[in-house]
Amino acid sequence: MTTSNAATAPARQWRIFPELSGTAIAGVAIAIFLLAFLILPVLKVTYVAFQDPHTGALTLQNFGDFFRSSLFRSSFVNSFYVSAMSVVVATVIALPLAYITTRFNFGGSALIQSIGVIPLIMPPFVGAIAMQLLFGRNGTVNLLLSQYLGFKIPFMEGLNGVIFVQSLHYFPFILINLSASLRNIDKAMEESAQNLGCTGLRLFRRIVFPLAMPGYIAGAALVFIKVFDDLGTPLLLNVNNMLAPQAYLRISSVGISDPMGYVISFILVAFSVFSLWASFLFMRGKDYATVQKGGGGLARRDLSRGEKIVAYGVVVFILLLVLSPHFGLTLLAFGTIWSFSPLPDGYTLANFATVFEQSLQYVVNTLIYAGLAAGFDIILGTAIAYIVLRTGIKGRKMLDYMATAALAVPGVVLGIGYLRLFHSFEVPVIGKPLASWWVIIVIALTVRRLPYALRACMAALQQVSLSLEEAAENLGASKGRSIRRIVVPLMAGGILAGFVTSFATAAVELSATIMLVSTSDDAPLSYGIYLYMQSPSGRGAGAALGILAVVIVGLGTYLSNRMIEKDRARKAEVRASH
Repeated sequence: MTTSNAATAPARQWRIFPELSGTAIAGVAIAIFLLAFLILPVLKVTYVAFQDPHTGALTLQNFGDFFRSSLFRSSFVNSFYVSAMSVVVATVIALPLAYITTRFNFGGSALIQSIGVIPLIMPPFVGAIAMQLLFGRNGTVNLLLSQYLGFKIPFMEGLNGVIFVQSLHYFPFILINLSASLRNIDKAMEESAQNLGCTGLRLFRRIVFPLAMPGYIAGAALVFIKVFDDLGTPLLLNVNNMLAPQAYLRISSVGISDPMGYVISFILVAFSVFSLWASFLFMRGKDYATVQKGGGGLARRDLSRGEKIVAYGVVVFILLLVLSPHFGLTLLAFGTIWSFSPLPDGYTLANFATVFEQSLQYVVNTLIYAGLAAGFDIILGTAIAYIVLRTGIKGRKMLDYMATAALAVPGVVLGIGYLRLFHSFEVPVIGKPLASWWVIIVIALTVRRLPYALRACMAALQQVSLSLEEAAENLGASKGRSIRRIVVPLMAGGILAGFVTSFATAAVELSATIMLVSTSDDAPLSYGIYLYMQSPSGRGAGAALGILAVVIVGLGTYLSNRMIEKDRARKAEVRASH
């Protein structure tokens, strides 16, 4: 016995690596992936932004050059202005819809809320050209205004066009969050204020809206960040004096060694993080809790006949406005020639024929890229969710934070980081740099959409009782077998919803992919739309591709919601049976 112990002692003494469980190994592998393809590219961009391009020494000279340039200063101001005004316009659109549908007994409230979310289905850059044809200087609306009233309104001139398009696309973020907050307000607080003589607009300004502020701030912060970081819409509207377009143009025209592209990228990331921090700071130290359990929602009241007419008029006007990009895109896709006329001169299916004859590769590439990215996302999301919620591994929360941090990194910044970090990394066997290989597009989409899949997997796992997994292990199942046979099947609804959400949103990603497409054979759908929209002759085919993109995203959103509802119904039946 003594001899045996002596023999085994050296093995224990000289062990270099600790014995790791399967989940720990998976956690380490995921951390390495996120470090390599999220953290390091952003750090590389940050480092180059502070690096002297000639000597390699750290310096603030690049930022001095940035702020000494009138173009860059105006781009910075314009980006901030467009983002802030988009929040204001989006609020003007969302607030009446949210308040009317939650405050009054209003027929069709559920339908109005559903229609109000439809703009999210269409990426903003897809509808930008259609909006020009409807609201531009010689668009439908201005031609009619000029003919009958003798004046035009500059809806789409310069920055106005970016604000208009972005507001119509992103206002649902405010609508969804604000509506949820309004439904959770304790009606007892409203009644107390009314008993003290506070009514009408003063009641809304002093009581209702301040109590709904958490939802509003959450939605407004999302709108600000999304608009500030967006690349496709300004490019398609030929508005280049904003930060994201300048970052793209500097890298694509001057080259990856140009320091200004990295300075702009650093500012984009910094402002995204700053916006989130400012929203948290604004809410800190304030109490929005309700007294009544469950809130109870605002006390609904009936509208008089006159109020109902006004309310329906406002709602119909807003819905027609927010759906106008979809109408315009449909007309453009089926139209023959649409120029200096309220409507196309004729209608045809030739644009769709062009897409299927000449541009089917864009669709095939998109299905491959988005499918692979969504598959990787649910694998990573399921693994991270399990490690965070079911294990005691040290540092497990960092996986959640790292994956979620992708939300604060603009696509154009991630693309620039990949180009800088991997342009000299040659892939064995393939014989080309990783930055020029189509796989890098899949990796970018995976990283960009991971937070969506992760949240779905987190929610699904939180609904799976730990006792089921423990029971399987007590009956002799290994940890891996219990995960495969018990946990994952019970998470199936959430996993599928995460897959579909990641797939649908990755299918129309432009900001990152436009930086990483090296050949037209590797280009996805969003890049094809961008190319077609560059010339008037190609806009019809571009709109047809846009219709396909909207169908993909819309179908994905519908299937995701259906899967979530079916999963909830199934779990409710199981609980009821027990």
